[in-house]
This record gives sequence, C-alpha cells and structure tokens, in this order.
Amino acid sequence: MSVKEDAQALHGDLVQLRRALHGEPETGLLLPRTQEKVLAALDGLPLETVTGESLSSVTGVLRGGRPGPTVLLRGDMDALPVAERTGLDYASRVDGRMHACGHDLHTAMLAGAARLLSARRDELAGDVVFMFQPGEEGFDGAGHMLAEGVLEAAGSRPVAAYALHVSSASVPGGVFSTRRGPAMAASNVLEVTVRGAGGHGSAPQRAKDPIPAACEMVTALQTFVTRSFDPFDPVVLTVGQFHSGTASNVIPGEARFSATIRTFSTAAQARMKDGAVQVCRGIAAAHGLEVTAEFIEQYPATVNDDTEAEFVADVAREVHGEERFAWAPQPVTGSEDFSRVLDEVPGAFTFLGACPADRDVETAPYNHSPLAEFDDGVLGDGAALYAELALRRLTTDAPRTTTR
Repeated sequence: MSVKEDAQALHGDLVQLRRALHGEPETGLLLPRTQEKVLAALDGLPLETVTGESLSSVTGVLRGGRPGPTVLLRGDMDALPVAERTGLDYASRVDGRMHACGHDLHTAMLAGAARLLSARRDELAGDVVFMFQPGEEGFDGAGHMLAEGVLEAAGSRPVAAYALHVSSASVPGGVFSTRRGPAMAASNVLEVTVRGAGGHGSAPQRAKDPIPAACEMVTALQTFVTRSFDPFDPVVLTVGQFHSGTASNVIPGEARFSATIRTFSTAAQARMKDGAVQVCRGIAAAHGLEVTAEFIEQYPATVNDDTEAEFVADVAREVHGEERFAWAPQPVTGSEDFSRVLDEVPGAFTFLGACPADRDVETAPYNHSPLAEFDDGVLGDGAALYAELALRRLTTDAPRTTTR
C-alpha cells in the first residue's frame, strides 16, 4: 500500500486522538495531559523518545535503516484561552480553553506520520525527528525546545524542517498552500509610556498633559509606516491598548499605549525598531514631556527556503493531485515560532485547508474564533504529506542548499 493509502487506513485512530485532545485542551508550556496522550500514541513505535525539562514537549527520533542526514517534522500541541462555542459533541470540556487554532489536528497528524514512517524505517537513509511542541501561542515553545537541544536530538542537525498548519477558513478544504520566501510576519511589540504633570481639566496650562502627545504618537506612527517603508516590504502597526486617566476633569500624569508591529524582513524590522522609538521621543520632546519607548522583538519572520518550498509543492502535487496544491499569493501577517527553526534549518511552513465542507471558506469563522471548526477529513492527508516529505527527502537526492 502507498503512504497515502496507509494514512487513510489510520483515519479512525487519528480522529480518536484528535478529538481526545480537543476535549481536554491545555495552554502554555506545561501540557501534562496532552503529553500523556502523545506518548500513548507513540507507544510501541521504534522511536528514541525524550520529554522536555522546562516544558511538556515530546521529541521522538526514528533511526532509518541506512545512514544519512536528518529531517525534522514539527507539530504544535497547545490550545488557546478561548471559550468554545461550536456546540460540537466533542467540544472542550475545560472552561475557557479551546483548540481554536487546530493544533490538535497537527498533533494527531504528526503522530500518524510517526506510525507511517516507523513502518518504512528500512527505506529511510537517515533519521527523522518528530518535534511535538507546546507553547506556540505566545510562549515561544520552539525557542525553549531549541534551547533544550531538539536540533541535536538525532546526533546531527537536520538538513530540512517542515511544519503544517490547518486553516478553518481562507484556504479551501483539503488544499495545501505554501510560498517561497516570507510565509508569516515577524512579531514585535512597542510599549510606550508618556509622562507629564497632572492637573485640573479646567486649567490645562498649569499641567503637562500626556494624552494629546500620546495620541499624536499613535497617528504619527501610522504615517511613519506609510511614508517610510516600501509597500512591497510591508509593515503592519496596530495600537491595541491605550490607557490614561481616571476622570473627565482630571489631567493625568501619565499615558500608556502598546502596539503590535509585523514585519517581513530583517531590514524593515531594524528600521522600525529605531524609527518607532525616535518618533515617540521626538513628539515627547516637542511637548516638553518625558517618554519611555521600548521595542520588543518577539518572533522573527517565518521565511521558507525557496528550494524547500518547491519540494513541498512537488510532493503535495504528486501525492494528492495537482488540484490539491496552490501557491500562496502573499504571506500571512500573523506570526509563528517555527520561525526559530527556519532561522537555523532550511525548510518550509505549509498551510492545509480544513474548512468543513458545509461552510463557505470565505465567511467561515477563522482560526482563534470560539466558533472555529476543522474538518477531521484532512487528518490522513496531513499525516501522509508529513511522512512523504521525510521519506522522499531521505531516499532521494533532493536539493539541500538554502537560498537564504
């Protein structure tokens, strides 16, 4: 049987695992129940398995029948602090937590790939690392796993790394989609505190009002983005918090705001880091106020290696058919900590449409929505692609050069 046929034969088991994970979601870096389920799913396979020290990660190494390089496959496991409202019979049983981003599917697909590849270990000229990662949703789980040595787990650093991510909308159901170069944005935060001198609202001349200056900074930052950056190397800046004052007739002594800043290149990120801070300082000086502006780098951009993206496209077409693959026309402005891995290893991050068949892909609730639903029918397809990527990478002379 082919890998795809074997994957479909696993469908029932993968659905069972995915729904067990979905019903008992965990958030952050410590996912003891999730880790327990993953270890049970891997039990009996010829893997060298270790668990994390600072987080509930699981790393499995499959030794191929012949010596060769190493390939890494990653699946994230954590849920979100979202109260589920889907009404599904396998919905979250934990108040305020939900697998609203589909990581339960990623985990099940990667476990399926481990079974598929274990059955074919004699065909592998090299090793496969299975990276089951907690803490993708804002906890830098990938960074923690890199610090604990996931890239050295097999004894040699991977020559390629691949990750899949399902989408409950936007990407048609069953379609794989990736792109060359930037796939997702870098995530940065700008934290600003403007300090003046409080006073009575009826006598602003006797105070130093921080609010107008802070408001001016917000609008000036938007102008800075649109007038200082190449629109083909975009920057997205959104102020999500603004706090100041306690009463309508009191001028506060302080105003604070914070913004998320998304960039797609290291050059744009560096310019934004210096420029955003200077904009705030300049406006504060003009108003005779003090300001603290801090640019915090969270995750780098997720940048696919051109050669590896082409490889994923070729494998997806050959395994699932031409109609099941589409090049992504533009990157996603969200961020991903798999970027940490791709900063170290050439590879590719690929989306898989999992919109249920009875929903319109253009209007269905998107990832992170309390109404987001994902089609279990893609589980076997994702497991098959994971397995085929590793199998073909270790049994062919696929290019191993990075374009970055």
